[in-house]
Amino acid sequence: MSHFTSSFAVQFAPVRVRFGAGIRAQVSEEIARLGRKRALVLSTPPQADAAMQMAQDIGDLAVGVFTRAAMHTPVAVTEEAVAHVLSVRADCLVAIGGGSTTGLGKAIALRTDLPQIVVPTTYAGSEATNILGQTENGVKTTLTDARVQPEVILYDAELVKTLPVGMTVTSALNAMAHAVEGLYARDRNPLSTLLAIEGLEAFAEALEKVVASPADLEARGRTLYGAWLCGTVLGQVGMALHHKLCHTLGGSFDLPHAETHAVILPHAIAFNARAASRELEPVVRIFGGPEPGIALYDFARRVGAPLALREFGLREEDLDKAAEIATSKPYWNPQKVTKQDIATLLAAAWRGDPPAF
Repeated sequence: MSHFTSSFAVQFAPVRVRFGAGIRAQVSEEIARLGRKRALVLSTPPQADAAMQMAQDIGDLAVGVFTRAAMHTPVAVTEEAVAHVLSVRADCLVAIGGGSTTGLGKAIALRTDLPQIVVPTTYAGSEATNILGQTENGVKTTLTDARVQPEVILYDAELVKTLPVGMTVTSALNAMAHAVEGLYARDRNPLSTLLAIEGLEAFAEALEKVVASPADLEARGRTLYGAWLCGTVLGQVGMALHHKLCHTLGGSFDLPHAETHAVILPHAIAFNARAASRELEPVVRIFGGPEPGIALYDFARRVGAPLALREFGLREEDLDKAAEIATSKPYWNPQKVTKQDIATLLAAAWRGDPPAF
């Protein structure tokens, strides 16, 4: 079935994307291709060794490392990083890691306009977008700006083959959420829909294989392909309820990013399927099940994803506040949003129940 519509707009950023086992060895080549000579390597504290190895591999083109990237991109950490960028006179950034490191690179680029090379080690997909989420004073906000779009992305299956299975699963579901919400986005277009479907099919084909055999490079490469496609959808169209809830829970209650996406996704999709069942039909076809929310819930359970928000420290008494924050500012969503509906949705997600809608 064609996804043609009579009126739509598409805009793609000029991003260079390379896939291949061992492609991370080409970072120096990409720095030179950008005409740069002073790269600062970024990572989170747990990936400091990888950052140091990357700086060593880059050699004279590296001016140091900054290893304090943090979840939800705190503005205070960004300000510290920018000061370091200026002190070492860096002229480009190399981010090796997941969404936290990519987010820091984007936040620095927003303030300095430095070009970015991203070497993902998870399936977050944010490297494929011009979107930045930042947290300050307990509130996470997002913005869209061409300056935060990375110029180069290197997808290396060898870097994710040792990613723990639990992190693999939650990171993959985080990426899948971009594509699923893209299916009913207000500004969706035929290409974004095709990218979303292809990305979801890649995860459906490969994620269970990765869970069964984490070192399977072909399956790992296929899931990275899915992450890129899903991330590209996120960069093309606007998101809705699912992402709003995850940003609320992450920014205001410090819940882990990928895990929160994994838990919330089936519930938000079941809720929105009341108004977007036709748009979400590919989810049922790809994952199986009576309706989209249950299809995603059952898939998450099969791959061992977390199912309950209470596993991550959210208290039951926090649910009402979370519902209040999530509905305090009107935003577009295919299904009308009320505080009571969101409270019901969050309660089911907190307990780990199947979607209630």
